[in-house]
Amino acid sequence: MSLDKPAGGEGAATGPLGSAIALAPGLVLCAILAFVSVQIEPWGTKAMLALVGTPVTITAPVIALLIGMAFHPLVARPAFTPGMTFAIKKLLRWAIALFGLKIALSDIIGLGLGTAVMVIVSMAATLASGVALARLLGRSDSYGAIAGGATAVCGASAALATASVLPHYKGRESDMAFVAVTVNILATLAMVFYPPICAGLGFDERTIGIFLGATIHDVAQVVGAGYAVSDTAGNVATVVKLFRVFMLLPVVLLVGWWFAAEGGDVHKAKVPVPVFAIMFLVFVAINSVGILPVEIKSALVEASRWGLLIAIAALGFNTSLATILRIGPQHLLVVLGATLVIFVLPLVWLLILG
Repeated sequence: MSLDKPAGGEGAATGPLGSAIALAPGLVLCAILAFVSVQIEPWGTKAMLALVGTPVTITAPVIALLIGMAFHPLVARPAFTPGMTFAIKKLLRWAIALFGLKIALSDIIGLGLGTAVMVIVSMAATLASGVALARLLGRSDSYGAIAGGATAVCGASAALATASVLPHYKGRESDMAFVAVTVNILATLAMVFYPPICAGLGFDERTIGIFLGATIHDVAQVVGAGYAVSDTAGNVATVVKLFRVFMLLPVVLLVGWWFAAEGGDVHKAKVPVPVFAIMFLVFVAINSVGILPVEIKSALVEASRWGLLIAIAALGFNTSLATILRIGPQHLLVVLGATLVIFVLPLVWLLILG
């Protein structure tokens, strides 16, 4: 299925109107699933509270991904393909670019050099470990980069952003979906268990915040874990996590460069320059100088949230659950290994220097 011809055959409209008509069915379907997932999220939290006594959140992106995969056989139709492809390839990138409006350079500077270095070293080691473990376990370097990027940066959105600069390969969508679900499950477990570990080690509130922000995969779980400890821990954890999100730009550029160079002479390699990553940095700068009215900024941040949800819904619809279930344990071990790296390095750093 391709975007070359809009659904509807030879008589379909051409130009902007024709493109809009071709994209509409898939985009509307994904938007509906995104909306439904947002409505389900609080009910899922209440259900988990009733079952386990702890308000564990299954985030809307994961809900959208799982429901989308369940309905894959029903929506795998040519009429939906253009809109879903657009959501994954185009809409996602602008949604990630707009993430920059959540980050201010002043907050990052306030972390201090030591914390910034710790986070960068941990992220670099995690990304490298993803590729190394993939090779060791017989998986592709591409899968290792997706797993390492998602674990190092910010979960599902980083998985999709990293995959967008990789050469296309068979099974990429399944790999993205598997990583997105797995890192969210691990982040949810971390939200529950990491704060007691920190308390048992005698960390103060600021150190707890640094550790949670430096180790938990998804932003939502970082916020949940941090503010469950205290406002101080929550504030620090959020800033540290947003610094990791800020590092999405160099991670994407590094992965794109490395895979381009791997195909041949590094001096001749055509290095992709993802526009969305550059725009991410532009939006960080705009937010840092405070020139954007609050109303416009809020609207764009909300657009970013919904754009990401719609793109993840599209990824779910495009992914066969049967394919996911056939994925071997090696895939899981890569993600678990990378998670262990980004857990151990900050922990050791804070115990020795914290």
